Amino acid sequence: MPLLRSVALAAFIALALATCASTPVDQDETPSVLLVSIDSFRADYLDRGLTPNLERIARDGVRARWMNPSYPSLTFPNHYTLVTGLRPDHHGIVHNTMHDQALGEFRNSDEKAVRDPRWWGGEPLWVTAEKAGLRTATLFWPGSEAPINGTWPTDWIGYDESMSMSQRVDKLVGWLARPAGKRPRLATLYFEALDETAHSFGPDSPQTSATLAEIDAAIGHLLQGLAKRGLRERVNLVIVSDHGMAPVPASHALNIETLVDAIDARYVSTGEVLGFVPLAGHEAAAEKKLLGRHDHFECWRKSEMPVRWHYGTHPRVPPIVCQMDVGWNAVTPQKLATRKPGTPRGSHGYDPMDPSMRALFIAQGPSFRRNTELAPFDNVDVYPLLAKLVGIEPRPNDGDIAPLLPALK
Repeated sequence: MPLLRSVALAAFIALALATCASTPVDQDETPSVLLVSIDSFRADYLDRGLTPNLERIARDGVRARWMNPSYPSLTFPNHYTLVTGLRPDHHGIVHNTMHDQALGEFRNSDEKAVRDPRWWGGEPLWVTAEKAGLRTATLFWPGSEAPINGTWPTDWIGYDESMSMSQRVDKLVGWLARPAGKRPRLATLYFEALDETAHSFGPDSPQTSATLAEIDAAIGHLLQGLAKRGLRERVNLVIVSDHGMAPVPASHALNIETLVDAIDARYVSTGEVLGFVPLAGHEAAAEKKLLGRHDHFECWRKSEMPVRWHYGTHPRVPPIVCQMDVGWNAVTPQKLATRKPGTPRGSHGYDPMDPSMRALFIAQGPSFRRNTELAPFDNVDVYPLLAKLVGIEPRPNDGDIAPLLPALK
């Protein structure tokens, strides 16, 4: 009998080991993905010696020479592109300020509009992950406050500019430090301070340098928090920006109300990417005044936009779109009146191929190679990479994972 029991026990152990070997790893053992955005972090900022923590991530992991934003190179369109893989012309967030015949006006500062899922086309990564039974958590990512396709992230917080960078990091690390089965597979984190400073003082100002150092300290706090909880090898960290920033001399601003007569067209958006809607019966006059090359800007019918921008088919794109030259913008008389003479500013929204618009991409974690540099790629390509890291099937998108495959082990 003892021999039979020993044989039976050995057979049971062998069967158990075989079963374990053939069973997929529990989903909670898959590394989490942390996507961090530093709004307006221009790619060359990484080489200024002001960001040692970010530089260490790039050195020990993966760095792209730069990442090309999508057109228009504005905050909401590009943040939503990063998590859908769709160009703005395809996901519908075609500008920070838009008009929709059925929905009315959209401004990225309008909480009611931002939380209306009807504005947000496509399917962001957190929705696809939640549908697959995976937990997600977002901290201030554009689109995450709306129940897109009826789904929110498991954890999300409404945008609160007063929440400090260290508080954001602590909240995020707390989510990732949860026990297996409760931690998010995908988490996002957003910092807007650099964008605000560079807009106000210019991208090469001492104030911008100081903010870069503050953000890098927050990244250091993040790395310490992950290490303290034993998470550095359980988190794939991807840090991006939505676009860069260009200097704008104080005198380089036009009054948008002087570009076309108000009886012929109304403007939908100002700044660097201008949208105009001709009034009924005045289409020819509006086109005569606006279309073509002007000093400091150029205008097109939406159907005739430069092909490289992949822009102009969505109903929310105004009939006439004008692109300002780098270093220029067009604003309302009220905004012009508030600008201090001689004070330079910073702006984005220019041609994505301009060097000043180049965005950041660095990554580090258990799935990434070390000391690897990638050739420049378009930001739509980030989405299929994130989907692969999260472990879900990507939705139809405009991206291509091929340029990022050399980053993976």
